[in-house]
Amino acid sequence: MTFEVSNSVTLLFDFWNVNGPVGMALSVFVVLLLTVFYEVLKVWRLWLGNKSMLAQPYLSPSSLHSDCSSTLGRSSSESSVTPIEPPPPAPNTRNSWLLHGIQTVLHMLQVSLGYMLMLCVMTYNIWIFIGVIIGSVLGYFISFPLLGQT
Repeated sequence: MTFEVSNSVTLLFDFWNVNGPVGMALSVFVVLLLTVFYEVLKVWRLWLGNKSMLAQPYLSPSSLHSDCSSTLGRSSSESSVTPIEPPPPAPNTRNSWLLHGIQTVLHMLQVSLGYMLMLCVMTYNIWIFIGVIIGSVLGYFISFPLLGQT
């Protein structure tokens, strides 16, 4: 298959049947907006991931080293008998589960939207392909600077 320049294409569903330049322009615009939304979802997931990492307690290398040296200082029989205590639960476990749930839903949306955009490109219509590329560039340009802001 090769890319074709055409004003008629069926995108994703039977009811999205494009016949004519106006319909093609609207379809390219919709695909462009979906691609921008895809890029925003990627950045939002990264931002939430960074936010959840900041909420976790920080263990300094010196505290990790002291724990290891105290474990190594015991005899083998003493360390095998001593129960290993799990770390205390984080105080915000409800918030971390909520954040994880939000990230899971965003991941599901991102993967679904990514596959839908891939199927749009697989129509081999050059106008739809250009809409996806420009939407990706525009979405990256708009959303990634927002990642640096807190």
